[in-house]
Amino acid sequence: MQLGKLKRVSPRTVWFDEARAFTPWLAENLSSLGEVLGLDLELTGREAEVGSFSLDLLAKDLGSGGVVVIENQFGSTNHDHLGKIVTYASGFDAKAVIWVAETFRDEHRQALDWLNQHTDNETSFFGVQVEVLQIDDSAPALNFKPVVLPNEWQKVRRKTVDEQASPRGEAYRAFFQALLEELRTQHKFTNARAGQPQNWYAFRSGVSGFHYGFSFGLNNRVRAELYIDHGDGGQNEETLKWLLSQQAEIEAEFGEPLAWEPLEEKRACRVAVYRAGSIDSPEPDLAGIRSWAVSKLLLMRKVMGPRIARYPVAASVRSVG
Repeated sequence: MQLGKLKRVSPRTVWFDEARAFTPWLAENLSSLGEVLGLDLELTGREAEVGSFSLDLLAKDLGSGGVVVIENQFGSTNHDHLGKIVTYASGFDAKAVIWVAETFRDEHRQALDWLNQHTDNETSFFGVQVEVLQIDDSAPALNFKPVVLPNEWQKVRRKTVDEQASPRGEAYRAFFQALLEELRTQHKFTNARAGQPQNWYAFRSGVSGFHYGFSFGLNNRVRAELYIDHGDGGQNEETLKWLLSQQAEIEAEFGEPLAWEPLEEKRACRVAVYRAGSIDSPEPDLAGIRSWAVSKLLLMRKVMGPRIARYPVAASVRSVG
């Protein structure tokens, strides 16, 4: 068998300019970047301003709810962009900072490593090399290559004093860690890899303003849901009404009645299904809750996914990637 020759080519052979071509492309394909970093990224803004500077992409990590800043650069990393990412991290109170570049100088890798070692456990810095690969004369292929990762991606996450003192937080983390592993590896439902010490987790739907979610609620009940938040309470209520117009058909496909809930204490709305359950349950019961969560989240995506994709304003609010 004759083997082809693998070679690296300049990203400019695909995107003529970082700002005018690559960044818009990445905005529409954030899941490609999130997949290699274990994050469920949803775009929230472009050219977001911090003083006189403009950040390339502003995003949200749905799993933790944290702000993510993304700065792109063709060519070799430089001190100017290093200063910018620190400025953006501060300006947006970011929980994750992603620096995407064609090549990373050693001193800038060291700087990102230093930031990961000396900032708190809630702030993470990533360095990602963008490569374009080609075999002989084949079509070019993109490869995101992480060159700097925060410590918790390389070893067991360091625990803060508060986390160590909270058995309940650790119970939530363990539950969602197992849930994420199954959803990611067996069903390609999420890119997320790190469970959080919280009673909920959100998952991207592919359409802006809609998330899937699972949470432990009040009165010893758990919930799988489609969460609706376009950033405007009136629009959220209109969306819920639009879905309610299809209630009979949706519930027939889902196989059971659903809860249709405008959230008076919040601007958001949701469509949910409930069952009994608590994080304080013994492990055999928690395993049953996880199995239920997987089946209902997959069913929610199957039933609701095609509908929200054709929602009347989906063309203008679609989450890229």
